[in-house]
Amino acid sequence: MSAEGSRSRAGRTGFWRSNSLTLAFGAAFLVVLAAQAVAGRAEFNEQLAVEGLQQVGLGDYLMSSDFAVDVTENWQSEFLQFFLYIFGTVHLVQRGSPESKPLDRVGTESERDQRMGEHARHDSPRWAGTKDWRQGLFSRSLGLTMAALFLLSWLAQSVSGVSAYNDLRLRQLQDPVGWVSYLGSADFWSRSLQNWQSELLAVASMAILSVYLRQRGSPESKPVGASHGATGVEG
Repeated sequence: MSAEGSRSRAGRTGFWRSNSLTLAFGAAFLVVLAAQAVAGRAEFNEQLAVEGLQQVGLGDYLMSSDFAVDVTENWQSEFLQFFLYIFGTVHLVQRGSPESKPLDRVGTESERDQRMGEHARHDSPRWAGTKDWRQGLFSRSLGLTMAALFLLSWLAQSVSGVSAYNDLRLRQLQDPVGWVSYLGSADFWSRSLQNWQSELLAVASMAILSVYLRQRGSPESKPVGASHGATGVEG
């Protein structure tokens, strides 16, 4: 089918169908976040009950540092995963994986391959066809955005984390610590590293397992009949 035919067909597709992947995962995110809030409040109140303190309502828990740090510590690890994967796959490859570029395309590739500058097409984003800072920024915008989201969520984790940590210390009749001191604490790094290692394991597992295993119909998998050595081929 021609590119014009594909765009025409996409134009006739309804909004919900055209955006079903984002909408489905966005809705699932909200459901799981709500479930986390309910379960987290129950666990938090169990801790308060053990300490003989007054329990909190759902609204108060949603505004608490305990809830905020649990959420943000997971967000920062996810954005870190995407940031590292986006930049890492520019130069790193895995033979046989659809998650990798072909072995002969390592690097940033030519402007012709990337449809940049004079090789931009009529439907290319406007900044792709420029020859100044706009092209340089746009050509790295996805990775930079993921890096910024990681840093922002990691900062949010540190701020909410020190508040939650100090709340616990105060309940145990211990002196609170400052934000800088908390950045060097075992609590902060334990929260960060336990998520980072799981994300890195997930990426490495996906890269190597997709060499030998298939999922019919998924763009994250090679076609069922593709050879194990086929690299950068998606279904």
